[in-house]
Amino acid sequence: MRASRLLSLLLMLQSRGRMTARELADELDVSIRTIYRDMDALTESGVPVYADRGPDGGYSLLEGYRPQLTGMTAEEADQLARAEMTAPAAELGLGRVLAAAQLKVHAALPNELAERSRRIAERFHLDAPGWFREADHVPTLTGIADAVWNQRVVRLRYRVWGEEDVERELEPLGVVLKNGVWFVVAAPHDGGSVQTYRVARVVTLETLDARFERPEGFDLWRHWNERSSPLTSALYQAEAAVRLSPTGMDAAPTVLRPHTARALSERSWPVDDDGWTCAVIPIESVAAARSELLALGAEVEVVSPAILREQMRDVAAGLSALYGD
Repeated sequence: MRASRLLSLLLMLQSRGRMTARELADELDVSIRTIYRDMDALTESGVPVYADRGPDGGYSLLEGYRPQLTGMTAEEADQLARAEMTAPAAELGLGRVLAAAQLKVHAALPNELAERSRRIAERFHLDAPGWFREADHVPTLTGIADAVWNQRVVRLRYRVWGEEDVERELEPLGVVLKNGVWFVVAAPHDGGSVQTYRVARVVTLETLDARFERPEGFDLWRHWNERSSPLTSALYQAEAAVRLSPTGMDAAPTVLRPHTARALSERSWPVDDDGWTCAVIPIESVAAARSELLALGAEVEVVSPAILREQMRDVAAGLSALYGD
C-alpha cells in the first residue's frame, strides 16, 4: 500500500506541479503527518522533492524531473485528452483504477504534450447520455463486467416487457454503452446465437463457478455495429401516418426519438394546403408512440392507425376537461 501511495505522490507532483501537504492528504485520503513521512521517504530514495514554506508553499519536484513517453505524437495526446470514460468506468466499478491510470499517463507525457492535453480537457467535454431521460438503474452492471472479464457463466432473471421474467444461463462476451444505456452481449451457455440484453432489465444476477471460452475470432465492436441497425429496426415494426405543423417539424429533431426524427428528415414529405407536412413515421408500439407524439402537443395530428388516433383524442379530451375551468 505504501509503495503505491509513494508512486501516486510522485505522479501527482509530476502532473500537477506544486501541491500542499493538505491537498496531497485530501487526494490520497491520509493524514498530513503521513504525507510528511512519505515525502521524507521519497527524498531518501533520491527523488528531488523540494518543500517551500509559507502560505503559498508546498511540495514540488526539480524542474525537468519527468519520465518521457517516447514516440507519442501531439495527435495521440489530443486523443488521450478526449477519451472521456470516467463516468462509465465508475459505473463499471473501475473509477479509481481509471483515475490512477490517467494520472500515470499524464505524468509521463513530455511537458509540451502534457500542457496540450490539459488544455483540451479544460475546453472539451463529452456527455454521452441523452437529454431529458433518467439514467438506467444498473445494480448488476459491475457483476456482469466482472463475469465478462473473468469469463464466468452467469445465471440471471431477465424482465421481458409484457411477459413473465425469464431465467437464462449466459456466457457474457462484452458490455456496450449506447446513448447512456448499458447492454450486455452474451451467448446462451447451452449453445445458440449471441444476443443483446439491456442491463437495466436484469432483475437478479448470480455468477456461477463454470467458466467459458470466448468464441474464436469474436469481435465485440464488429458484432455490435452489424447487429445494432437490425436491432433498432426490429423495435420499430409498425408505422403511423401523421400531420405536423411547421412548428412541429421544427421541434421534431429535439423532441422526438432519434429514429423517428431521422425518418422525418431523410426524405421530402408532401405539404397540404394548410402548410402541414404529411408523413409516415416508424413506431415501436401504440403506447410508446402516444407518449412520444404527445410531446408535440397540438402541433401533430395522428391520421392512422385508428387506435393511436383514438388514444391521442382521449388524452386530449382528458386534458381539456382537467384544464377547462
